[in-house]
Amino acid sequence: MKNTAITFKDAKKTGQKLSMLTAYDYSTAKLMDQSGIHGILVGDSLGMVMLGYEDTLAVTMEDMLHHTKAVARGAKNCLIVADMPFMSYHTSIEQAVFNAGRLIKEGGAQAVKLEGGATFCKEIKAITRSSIPVMAHLGLTPQSIHAFGGFKVQGKSQEAAQALLDDAKAVEAAGAFALVLECVPEKLAQKISETLSIPTIGIGAGAGCDGQILVYQDMIGMYSDFTPKFVKQYTNVGIQMKQAFASYIQEIQSGAFPQKEHTFCIDDSIIDKLY
Repeated sequence: MKNTAITFKDAKKTGQKLSMLTAYDYSTAKLMDQSGIHGILVGDSLGMVMLGYEDTLAVTMEDMLHHTKAVARGAKNCLIVADMPFMSYHTSIEQAVFNAGRLIKEGGAQAVKLEGGATFCKEIKAITRSSIPVMAHLGLTPQSIHAFGGFKVQGKSQEAAQALLDDAKAVEAAGAFALVLECVPEKLAQKISETLSIPTIGIGAGAGCDGQILVYQDMIGMYSDFTPKFVKQYTNVGIQMKQAFASYIQEIQSGAFPQKEHTFCIDDSIIDKLY
């Protein structure tokens, strides 16, 4: 069955845990889709894991469209959510609706994600009025990294925890169909999850959320610049890739590759007639 914003909300009612991963290309998205993942986020995290930036702030709408199109070609059954990059929804409601529309119309996404709480409720309302599902994002919101002073756990004080809970209620009331909670203390994330009627998707927010998401390069060992505490590594593809690359180089140098089965034939009589 095709996963949609509606099936995500239904999962909350039935107690089904939702699974999400990031993806940024056709081949990876196709493999994830075939595995039965509920949703793929084309995250602005591509700035770090695909483009080599220090953070997500340099990612553009054109970057997001390019990668969202690729993912949409590969994934047919999961819900595809595209991140709205930094400054693509911050200056006006009209800008927010226009850019969200581009990610749907041009990119092929079925929903968009934006960071921020009550401050951006007007944008969430306007986008949803345009029949575009919105996934909200609270806690450690990477686009606010300079305001936070780094990648830090959010909501640890009573005041900060209450503000997060209030923001969560606000984005739900504004029409968000789901909420990502990033780097939030487990008990606070559970409290928010129990309070809301929409599903929460945790990343570093504990098992009390209604679903989980990870950056796929983190969980398979492809991105080694930094590994967050909340990541579980299910395999180490990075080591396997480096071993394969080294074997390839060695076999070229030794003459072991390519061999006869890797080549194409031509009749000797044709070669004999060449001059």
